[in-house]
Amino acid sequence: MKELQTTLQDSALELLKELIAIQSFSSEEDGTADAIERWFRLRDIPAKRVKNNVFAFNKHFDESKPTLLLNSHHDTVHPNEAYTRDPFKPEIIDGKLYGLGSNDAGGALVSLLATFAYFYSQEEMSHNIIVVASAEEESSGPDGLNSMLKILPPIDVAIVGEPTLMQLAIAEKGLVVFDAEVKGTPSHAAHPNDDNAIYNCIDTLKWFRDYEFERVSPVLGPVKMTVTQMNAGSQHNVVPAKVHLVVDVRVNDCYSNKEIAGILSEEAPCQMKARSLRLNSSSIAKDHPLVLSGLEQGRSTYGSPTLSDQAALSCQSLKLGPGDSTRSHSANEFIYVSEIEEGIDLYIKILKGFLLGD
Repeated sequence: MKELQTTLQDSALELLKELIAIQSFSSEEDGTADAIERWFRLRDIPAKRVKNNVFAFNKHFDESKPTLLLNSHHDTVHPNEAYTRDPFKPEIIDGKLYGLGSNDAGGALVSLLATFAYFYSQEEMSHNIIVVASAEEESSGPDGLNSMLKILPPIDVAIVGEPTLMQLAIAEKGLVVFDAEVKGTPSHAAHPNDDNAIYNCIDTLKWFRDYEFERVSPVLGPVKMTVTQMNAGSQHNVVPAKVHLVVDVRVNDCYSNKEIAGILSEEAPCQMKARSLRLNSSSIAKDHPLVLSGLEQGRSTYGSPTLSDQAALSCQSLKLGPGDSTRSHSANEFIYVSEIEEGIDLYIKILKGFLLGD
């Protein structure tokens, strides 16, 4: 089996190079989906595809058993303007594999695919395994993992591959984005006006800056609310009737998104409307056998402030993968080759403990 693991590590690295070289912005992942399908075919693993989501079931799938989902995404954001390298040219320099999507989340994706292939023919496992290479994660689009849940059998627990330095993210903050309006009285700039919407924003912005939600999570900490955009006015001599704000709220596991929307609707000093309430926080019990198996491998637990496809899942889920979240969406993105090798090794060891009791 060690020889198989080494072969899978090599093939995972080659697949990641191939994926980097293919443009795969959210909703434009046709090429990378094709490459992933080819990877499965070369290993004689039957795979299916729905739009740009590619998925497969373990060989001895048994409907009477619970199911473990392995998931990561193959779409990317657009490269930012600070890139000095070709984002679509995979290059290994000093042990670093450079390229767009290498760290977020190509390294985790190919490592999970290799891990699935390792266990594909395994018999007598406690769980079935389904692997999904999903689309549209970066845009939270309608044709990503969320669209697959009505197609797949029920999922009991999941590993979502994102860069966590192979530490165990046992909780993840949810997200609600609000559009807010601060109103005032429109007027000519030359005339007195004690109800200037822009000036009214001063106290409103202070309220957002200073507001504290009561419940603090032991894993995720407090809810974090941030005003991220402002827009008002059309010309220099007109006082606008309103100012539009965008408020980003990162929700801990002590609240549902619906609760957060209700609280802000009642207490905020301006009108607020949530764009969506579906991206709730996610978590897995600290004593879940999957987490315990990770702890036995010397991993530590923490709470993640960033959003992933965990938000689409209603089951307990663990975020875990090679790479470093601080490199995500950065210029000249990279992942260490050694991180991919370690990631596959640790995924296999953790799943042996969870699925086989080894």
